[in-house]
Amino acid sequence: MHVPPDPTVLRPMPGQPRVVLLKPLVTSPLIEVGEYSYYDDPDDPTAFETRNVLHHYGPEKLIIGRFCALGTGVRFLMNGANHRMDGPSTFPFPTMGGSWSEHFDLLTGLPDRGDTVVGNDVWFGHGATVMPGVRIGHGAIVAAGAVVTGDVPDYGIVGGNPARLIRTRYDDHDIARLLAVAWWDWPAEHITAHVRTIMSGGVADLEAAAP
Repeated sequence: MHVPPDPTVLRPMPGQPRVVLLKPLVTSPLIEVGEYSYYDDPDDPTAFETRNVLHHYGPEKLIIGRFCALGTGVRFLMNGANHRMDGPSTFPFPTMGGSWSEHFDLLTGLPDRGDTVVGNDVWFGHGATVMPGVRIGHGAIVAAGAVVTGDVPDYGIVGGNPARLIRTRYDDHDIARLLAVAWWDWPAEHITAHVRTIMSGGVADLEAAAP
């Protein structure tokens, strides 16, 4: 019998309090996270919503798929970080109170790139930063310290500031096959039975293992 780990357990790794599963952690209705995606932080991984998702005032959402690995210090900047750039000053005077707050209308209609969406099985290296409205494809890798300002293709590897596509992990034909298999959508018991294939098999092996 193949028994998968419990996706509702906050700390899945015995003796490693620095690793938390995000789905049972997040409470914000503006954040959606799939099962088994985790965050690793030696300080306080449970502060993810306040320390790692910044300027999140809505209505845009942060959506993270299943089986994503987030290294220490990965941050998502949301649309609330935007300032006006069409006048002489970018300073947000109305947010500081006093009579300045009478001009709050000046902060409406700021640029809004929409939801930030991360696919399934994405690996984020230490200290990566994702800018508002970015879409990161399935199976992508974001290098340590990368600043992701634009969309990342499925199975792409990006790095740098601003992040650039270094290469893709597979050719277009195999990427299409992997997306068709979509192993992350398999039942957890079936994934458990085929962990070795998912981690080290070829594309054809994965296709053969599909339920």
